[in-house]
Amino acid sequence: MQFATIQPVTARTDLPVITDEEAAALARTTVNLFRAWELTDAEARTLLGDMAQRTWARWKTGDIGRIDRDLRARMAILMGIHKALRYLFTDPARGYAWIRKPNAAFAGRSALDVMLRGEITDLIDLRAYLDAERGAW
Repeated sequence: MQFATIQPVTARTDLPVITDEEAAALARTTVNLFRAWELTDAEARTLLGDMAQRTWARWKTGDIGRIDRDLRARMAILMGIHKALRYLFTDPARGYAWIRKPNAAFAGRSALDVMLRGEITDLIDLRAYLDAERGAW
């Protein structure tokens, strides 16, 4: 699999962190996005950093607890992937379906297969690929 080369950037310490309220909103939005992507509970939990089954079950009912930095970052990256797909596909259903379709850019695997490797870097790489595809770099 080959992804676009990304140029290093200087860290921006002046940017605000994701607040607890924003993290809770991200969590609710992530649950909705995963429904649109038609993910299984196991797939969803993997994308969220191997979230505990009970925690995921609570999230689906709207009971969002404490969200750590890694999980906030994962959800923000997932929203970036969603945003890029919405730019690439005018029909939202096509973007949602693209997640599961085999892709030559991923050696015949789907974007979901790439993300399900479970590392946050897999999410980052997919986001960078989509941004490059839509000409965001």
